[in-house]
Amino acid sequence: MRASSWWRRPSAGTALLLAVWLNLGVGQNQPSAQPGGDKLKLRLAGYPRKHNEGRVEVFYKGQWGTICDDDFTLANAHVLCRQLGFVSATGWTHSAKYGKGTGQIWLDNVQCSGSEKGVEFCESRGWGNSDCTHDEDAGVVCKDERLPGFVDSNVIESKVRLKGGAKTGEGRVEVLRNNQWGTVCDDRWNLQAANVVCRELGFGSAKEALTGARLGQGIGPIHMSEVQCTGWEKSLWNCHFKNITLGDCKHSEDASVRCNVPYMAYEQTMRLTGGRSPTEGRVEVAAKTGNGTWVWGLVCGEGWGTREATVVCRQLGLGYAKSGLQETWYWETNNVTDMVLSGVKCTGNEMSLSHCRHHAVVNCQKAGSRFAAGVICSDTASDLVLNAPLVEQTVYIEDRPLHMLYCAAEENCLSKTAAKANWPYGHRRLLRFSSEIHNIGRADFRPKAGRHSWVWHECHRHYHSMDIFTHYDLLSVNGTKVADGHKASFCLEDTECQEGISKRYECANFGEQGITVACWDLYRHDIDCQWIDITDVKPGNYILQVIINPNYEVAESDFTNNAMKCNCKYDGHRIWLHKCHLGTSLQTTKKRERLSWSERVRCAYRSHHALCFTVYCFSCGSSEKELVFSKQTFDLHIQAGCIR
Repeated sequence: MRASSWWRRPSAGTALLLAVWLNLGVGQNQPSAQPGGDKLKLRLAGYPRKHNEGRVEVFYKGQWGTICDDDFTLANAHVLCRQLGFVSATGWTHSAKYGKGTGQIWLDNVQCSGSEKGVEFCESRGWGNSDCTHDEDAGVVCKDERLPGFVDSNVIESKVRLKGGAKTGEGRVEVLRNNQWGTVCDDRWNLQAANVVCRELGFGSAKEALTGARLGQGIGPIHMSEVQCTGWEKSLWNCHFKNITLGDCKHSEDASVRCNVPYMAYEQTMRLTGGRSPTEGRVEVAAKTGNGTWVWGLVCGEGWGTREATVVCRQLGLGYAKSGLQETWYWETNNVTDMVLSGVKCTGNEMSLSHCRHHAVVNCQKAGSRFAAGVICSDTASDLVLNAPLVEQTVYIEDRPLHMLYCAAEENCLSKTAAKANWPYGHRRLLRFSSEIHNIGRADFRPKAGRHSWVWHECHRHYHSMDIFTHYDLLSVNGTKVADGHKASFCLEDTECQEGISKRYECANFGEQGITVACWDLYRHDIDCQWIDITDVKPGNYILQVIINPNYEVAESDFTNNAMKCNCKYDGHRIWLHKCHLGTSLQTTKKRERLSWSERVRCAYRSHHALCFTVYCFSCGSSEKELVFSKQTFDLHIQAGCIR
């Protein structure tokens, strides 16, 4: 037991929580190991704090609890920070610096060597065996750098978020109510309310409180109006506000903020060269040589795309990515010719390119500045979202005769078994629905290819401007694909627009294709290929998934809202959809939840894509050794079994 010190602070509410699933099937010498098969959650909590620090809490036997600071060391902090996805710890705190927790004190006298894969492998007094009070709750301060290849974000969403901003710390304010995200009306919106939002999200004070949907219009409900804060509340939900009534506010009045963000000096390790303007150019990064000096080098263009370019533009403070270029031969060159980085794969949410997965040893088939990666940045971008309720309202089944499907077969809009059918006799069973795709961003959505390269399809007599515009998938409840379809964007146009907005794109007479800001493109249920071929699908429960712009061909300000999922029941004759909602694609989340932390680390480096979604992946081939990305993760990689 320890007396209180100057570190101690009064109890306070919890801000953002960091959580990661851990598989605890392996025992240890001390009783803190959890029984086989059960899972443990770990999170950082407390207030005030940054995203990489906080009171350590564990979830055991259905209850959150804390860890006592007795015998706590920096080695313990290293283990906990790695479990949370950070490379290491920079310190630890005692005496409930981040406020006193509640409930059980699950672990006491924890003693780690620092090399353990998880705190459950460290010695302790055992679960729930403690003589401490919550005045002695331990906390950790983790290094801000994330573990490369740590695929899952371990942030449990707060009830406030920012969307649509070009830079870190700015965006449209959205709040979560009744499990549905909505916006905030700008009536009486001011700097005091913006201060609360910024601090709640871990930033500094607010620079600006923006009105009039300056950072883009949202969709869905408007949850708050006439928000009044003193400026010291811990959450926007603690401020006084009015509920929206019909007609009170429109999305053209969505509130936004710009927050003060700590200076991270990320731009000092990267620059753009050769471009026609400061917002474009060949990407050059600072690399450390064997003698300890730093030199500028190029990034290999192989596999480089929109999401990687998005991270570069954000890191340099240049807004969104307009294009990610794999060749930059047409730009002026300098004396920098060596490739120092290859195999870069980003999710698009990283703060720095160094946080993305990449090869440890440069492996680039096409060397030289001609094939170096480049970017074109912009302060605005489009943002496509699907009208989920409309899908639910318009779904039905059609048995369509084969003699009416020749064009659809030519464009690969039917399942593979259709090729074996007795044409033109028989039929295919089609799951049909309408899809209405809105552009809520701040720039028009335009196909990547210009009109000169569009492909004419004689059967349907129209042009294709994108190879794939939308994926339609029917998945089993565990995320396995059982039927799929795709829709080429044969005609992107403004079907309808909000009041006061004029249509700019239409397909007639070989017109320009695109979707204007605040307009939407409607694909009716009776259009060819607007379906999933479910002829071979058995009755049962399924997931319908729709993903817009699935190959990230066109840059957007937010890719997380490009997917829609619905629960689906099919009895062999009829079909029902319910709980349709926007969110990340199911196949990239469902199976991740089933993986333990150690399994994810084992699998994360199997390929440069780091897409390990199968629960059966338990080893890594020796041929993938070059994909260990940094010295900090080397020991972790060995422990996980990827290097033998």
